[in-house]
This record gives sequence, C-alpha cells and structure tokens, in this order.
Amino acid sequence: MSAPTRRLTTAQALVRFLSAQYTERDGVRRRLIAGTWGIFGHGNVAGVGQALVEYADVMPYHQGRNEQSMVHAAVGHARQLNRLSAQAVTTSIGPGATNLVTGAALATINRLPVLLLPGDYFASHAPDPLLQQLEHPVEADVSVNDTLRPVSRYFDRITRPEALIPSALQAMRVLADPAETGAVTLALPQDVQAEAYDWPEEFFAERVWSVRRPAPDPVELAAAVEAIRSAGRPLIVAGGGVHHSEAEQALKAFVEATGIPVASTQAGKGSLRYDHPADLGGIGHTGTAVSDALARTADLVIGVGTRYTDFTTASGTLFRNPDVRFLNLNITGFDAHKLGARTLVCDARSGLERLAEGLSGHRVSEAYEAEYRAGKERWDEIVEAAYRADDDSAVPTQTQVLGALDATVGDDDVVINAAGSLPGDLHKLWRSRSPRQYHLEYGYSCMGYEIPAGIGVQQAAPGTPVWALVGDGTYLMMPTEIVTAVQEGLPVNIVLIQNHGYASIGGLSEETGGERFGTAYRFRAADGTFTGAPLPVDLAANAASLGMDVLRAKTVRELREALTAARASDRPTCVYVETDPAPTAPPAEAWWDVPVAETASRTAAVEARERYDRQVADRRRHL
Repeated sequence: MSAPTRRLTTAQALVRFLSAQYTERDGVRRRLIAGTWGIFGHGNVAGVGQALVEYADVMPYHQGRNEQSMVHAAVGHARQLNRLSAQAVTTSIGPGATNLVTGAALATINRLPVLLLPGDYFASHAPDPLLQQLEHPVEADVSVNDTLRPVSRYFDRITRPEALIPSALQAMRVLADPAETGAVTLALPQDVQAEAYDWPEEFFAERVWSVRRPAPDPVELAAAVEAIRSAGRPLIVAGGGVHHSEAEQALKAFVEATGIPVASTQAGKGSLRYDHPADLGGIGHTGTAVSDALARTADLVIGVGTRYTDFTTASGTLFRNPDVRFLNLNITGFDAHKLGARTLVCDARSGLERLAEGLSGHRVSEAYEAEYRAGKERWDEIVEAAYRADDDSAVPTQTQVLGALDATVGDDDVVINAAGSLPGDLHKLWRSRSPRQYHLEYGYSCMGYEIPAGIGVQQAAPGTPVWALVGDGTYLMMPTEIVTAVQEGLPVNIVLIQNHGYASIGGLSEETGGERFGTAYRFRAADGTFTGAPLPVDLAANAASLGMDVLRAKTVRELREALTAARASDRPTCVYVETDPAPTAPPAEAWWDVPVAETASRTAAVEARERYDRQVADRRRHL
C-alpha cells in the first residue's frame, strides 16, 4: 500500500512545510519560521503569494516596502531571539531579488538566520527571455539570483517540485545550526512555484530541529585550563557568541570565580552588565581606555564567541605583549583557530562551565584586579563627563543625546544602531543593563539597518521599548519601513540625529587626507566644494508624512521630555534633534587601518601618509 500523499503546488507545499518547523534548545521550543515578509510582483505573486493566502491561518504575513529592509527586519527578529527563530522573505524576480543581496550579506556576516525566497526565471524556458530576466550568452541557467550565492550559507534553485524536499530539509538544517547559520536562499522559478505535485504526507509532519550545545573536547579543555592557570594577565574578549549561546550567566559565574576581566566587541557588549566590577566595556579601535590598555599588556587573550574583526584587534596592532598567546572558545573551528590560537571548539555556555570546573580555586592576583578596577573607575568618570549637560537650554551634543537616552531607558529596552559615528560613541560609552539591550549590527555596518531591525525586534519581543538610533545619512538610506511600523501598529521609537552630513566618514576623510570631501549635506559652492549653507531638508516632516508621531527637541531639556514621552507612547514615535556638531566623545584609543595615498601633492594627504606609516609599523602577525 502506497504512502499517503497530498496534491499541492510547490509554493503551497513550501509554506505548509515551513509552518511545521520548530527549534528546541534547553527544553524551549520556538517556531523556526515565525512569519514571512513579502513584496509581490511577477515571479512570486501567483506562486508564493497565493500559497500565503491559502495558509494564512498557519503562516503570518508581513508587508514590507523595500526588499533589503525586509531582510533587516528578519535579522533583527532572529538576533533578539538568540537565533532560535527566523523569518522568511519572498520577492519577485529581477530587482526585487537583487535587493536582497545587501541584507543577505549582513545576515551571513553576522551569523544570523534568514530564509530568502526570490522568484526566478521559468525552469521550462517557455517564455524566454521574460521580463527582468538576465540573459547570459553561454550560461543559460544563470539568473540574477546567482548574486546571492556568495552571501548565502546554503543556495539552491528548485527546478522541479520534488527537488524541494531535500533542499527544504537542508535549508532548515542550516538555519538551525549554531555554527553554520546565515542567509539561506531557495530560488523559485515561477512555473515550478505554481506546478502541482503529489507530496508525501510525512513532508508536512511537525519537525523539531535540536540546536546543539557541543561540549569541549577533553584534551583541548585540559590544555585550555593549563593555559589560563599559567597566565598572569589574562583578558576575556566577549563576542556575539556569548549572546547567541545565552551564556551570560555562565560568563558572570566564570569571571566571579577567577577574577578575569571582560572586554567586549560590538556584538558582545552587554555580556556582563555595565556596572559589574570586571566589565571593562568595548575593546579595539572604539574601545575604552582601560580595555585597550589591558589588551596591550595581556599575556593570554581568551576569545569567547568572537570573529576578531579589524576593529577588535585594531588592525593587528592592539595585542602588543611579546609573550601574548590566544585561547579561542568558539563553536566554529574557523573562528577558533584565528590568531594562531589554542582552540576550544564548543558551545560558549558549555565551554565556560567546563572551564570554571577545571579552574576551581584559581584566581588572578589581587594586584591585577586592583589595576583593572581602578582603570574602570577612571573610565566611568569619562563617561559621566561625556553624558553631562550643565546647561539644559543648550543644543545637545551627540554624547549628551546618549546620556539623555541612558537616563530614560529601562533595563530591558533595546537600543539599535549600525553605522556612522554612533557605533563608536555607543561602544565606548553605552551602559548596557541587560544582554539584549545593546543591539549593534557592526559585522556589515549597514546604513539603513536600524529602522527595519527595530520592527523585527518589536515583533520578537512585544511590549519591549525599542529605540532605533539614526543619523541623517542613515535615515535617508532607508526610512520606508516607517510605513510598515505604522501599518502593523508597532511602537518603534526613532531617535533621529541631524548633523547635516556623514559625520563619521567626514572625520575619517580628514584623518586620511581626504579633507572631508563629499561628506557634508550642503549646497555646492562656486569653486565646486560642498561648503555652502545646509540643505533645506526637513527630515522630521518626512517622518511625520510617513505616519509617525514626531517630537522635535531643540534643547537638552526638550530632548529629555521628548524621550520620556516617546517611551510612554503606544504609537511609532520619532524624536528629532539637531545636535552641536563639535565632537565630544573620547578619542579613539587604538588604530584602524584605512590605507592612505602613498603619493600626493596636497599637504593633508602627505601628512596623513606619514602618520599612517608610523602606525602600520606596529602591526603584528600572531602566529
């Protein structure tokens, strides 16, 4: 007797399959695909679009305004839920599909799961070429969706209905894998989406994907314990893997038992609460003075769930102790082996717990603890000075904006940012009070991420106050998802800081001999430079036109009042503030390698190259 089957289109089968997938870790079960974002056009409207109508009772649908933004929202959702739940994104063929590339790169670089379902050409090639089809003279099976291959952790083009079965299972495997996750792309030819097939009933059965917590290898563990016991000045670098593994309490217990201090990457900030005696704040180019000072003298750097980006290592110039060695605890062997490290390939939480057991009774010296605690106290005074506003009637600086927000938020509020000058200020100054409060996308540092990510976070954590911090440059990149927040009734708060230009890149341009060229939003002067008056652009009016409540703040006092009102509102609200452009954040404590013109006639570039040559001489290969 044959096994029971169900006759559905390929798109209907996919949506029904996705609705029955779950993850489970530590006894907690979640929907693996919690909903689907979509913008419809030819290529998905009659296939996946119809399927979403067919199964609207089991697959929530969210309407987006920009395909890249939909991916950002899905990424924000996944990060807020520690990668245990994801969302799907469906698009048309052509520009709808290629708009996914930036979001896919962001997801994969940050190791965050998202399922991409772009439409594709006809598998039959019946209409050929069809609207928006890329024609290649010698590769007939190439489409624009192939641009998603290098930024996806798994890619397949479903050219026959039955091919969906193994591919869908592989897609779920990757999305639920704590080491391999990222963007997953299933390109869906239009004709195949609408084609019917007799699917085995068991394909639609509920399936639970166990999210593993691999334990450390005993040999690696013993070597790691010995390395820590032998170190006199160990330093932990906490990365995003601490959060993804929900290892914050294990890290806290480990630190309190051993006295080893913790510095954090952008992704790892908040691994310890800011007022913990061993939390030293950010590390690297945008790090704190105390973190970077200890990094320069550390004899053992213990990386926990970090990728060691160039910002973290100060482009290879930060860890200067001639005897420094690295011990990397990471769930991926690829990251664990970086910097010539001794490895501990395992889940962050299980690894920290086993290390704590092996180090029972071991603690760093009292002198070392006293040293880093004194450094932390000095840095806390710097933060207070940057946040302080002695004149409530003055125009606020950017750091005073952060100080006002710090005084407004609760422990569980989420603060989101990704690009511009804010990430550096936040990494140095923000006082994280809970594991998920600090939400910085800095693997790709993608302008335009913040607003849609705020929507994804709000969907993942209803009732949680969410703050998307954006400058004028970032706002102009991607404000359209404001309409989605209004449509879905999500009370996302935007803090829109207007300083009339690309402040971060302007400073970098000046430092590297570019003389701030092309970084200000100003009229072009007669000599061709952009030094005229600021453009008469009203971004607050734009936000209001898209449906947000807008509160304009001109002074420190008005800013505090507006932030308080926004947090109490149940509507999407924008707090708009023009800031004093004078930099008030502490300067960088470590270098970052941005190559400078080796030869030039302009004085600014010549002097910048001289500075560059002095800095690059300190680079070291850790082997």
